[in-house]
Amino acid sequence: MALLTRQISKCRHLLKKSGIVNSREQLRKQSIKMWTLSLQQLGLPLLCPNRYSCQPVSPNSKNVLFDNHVQFCSSSNELNQIPETNSSSLVEIISNSDTKTLHIGLEDVLPTSALEEISEDEALQIVAEPPLPFESFTLQDYVDRSETLQKLVLLGVDLSKVEKHSEAGQLLLRLDFEKDIRKIILFLKDVGLEDKQLGAFLTRNPYIFREDVEDLETRVAYLTSKKFCKEAIARMVSGAPYLLLFSVERLDNRLGFFQKELGLNTQKTRDIVTRLPRLLTGSLEPIKENLKVYQLELGFSQNEIQHIVHRIPKTLSVNKKKLTETFDYLHNIMGIPHSIMVHFPQVFNSKLLRIKERHMFLKLLGRAQYDPKQPSYISLEKLVSLPDDVFCTEVAKAAVQDFHIFLKTV
Repeated sequence: MALLTRQISKCRHLLKKSGIVNSREQLRKQSIKMWTLSLQQLGLPLLCPNRYSCQPVSPNSKNVLFDNHVQFCSSSNELNQIPETNSSSLVEIISNSDTKTLHIGLEDVLPTSALEEISEDEALQIVAEPPLPFESFTLQDYVDRSETLQKLVLLGVDLSKVEKHSEAGQLLLRLDFEKDIRKIILFLKDVGLEDKQLGAFLTRNPYIFREDVEDLETRVAYLTSKKFCKEAIARMVSGAPYLLLFSVERLDNRLGFFQKELGLNTQKTRDIVTRLPRLLTGSLEPIKENLKVYQLELGFSQNEIQHIVHRIPKTLSVNKKKLTETFDYLHNIMGIPHSIMVHFPQVFNSKLLRIKERHMFLKLLGRAQYDPKQPSYISLEKLVSLPDDVFCTEVAKAAVQDFHIFLKTV
């Protein structure tokens, strides 16, 4: 009944707008006349003030009824032919089943307007998605409605780390996965990265999506021309994700720097950068400074520096303060010469506190012997690399509990 009343209201508006009737009372009368006549012609039952009823409802009358309503509202000539009836008559549909059928038919044909007022209960049933924020400090606000971000998460990309990179979040939101990202992922797989490595790689270097695939292929081709095997290139790309952002000219300058400064041949240079590829992407200033420290402050010869770097490439990037303090303790306190340190350069990457604690414990036991020509010789490798229990059992020949008690007294 509510919907029927709504349709009558709409028809009143059309009548008034067309100028067929002017007064409100005439508008009400004409509307009731139209609906009463339509229901009578279609055989729909009517309940009027005089308590009379018409024929039963036709099962298919709902569409015809609405067609008559539309035809009436669109043609003023037909309205002039409507006979006069009692203006106080009210239209009601008696049968509940017929009412439901008519209601559904009218709703299917004429949906509710977006500007029409609705009840509070209907308003509560409306679920609207919140709009995307214009600005945000996290990509989490966009994941639910971004297919690109969702697929990157499935690949293992940590968006909480990506968003810390400058402009990386804006970059990902502008990209389409199929058109912009898929080709880069396929390229990385061709280079040799495994599926489990893709997430970590893209987390550390989301800027690779700004690069053209042809430029990336050119850089890989350059490394291949320098006789880096495919396995070595895959290891370098995985270990130094920013490597592929370097142009061919920049890569060539970096390789030339290490070969010239260290005086190494091409094979050893390739070996060093393959094992520690971030040497090619990091700053060269700390490396230049450490080379001077090894030679001028610590007194190592050129050949000894080459040997140290080739054995442990990471010694090139050790903090200068740590490097000098470790050498001072080894050489001046423990009495270890340069020749022994050259053969065990991993000592420069060890914690100085561990070296001090174990040396003092061995000295307390009378076993601090680091000369390979003397009996009970203890190598620097065993001194710094073994875990506490193995160190106490094999090197100090003491109980690990005694070592832990000694550490409390230091």
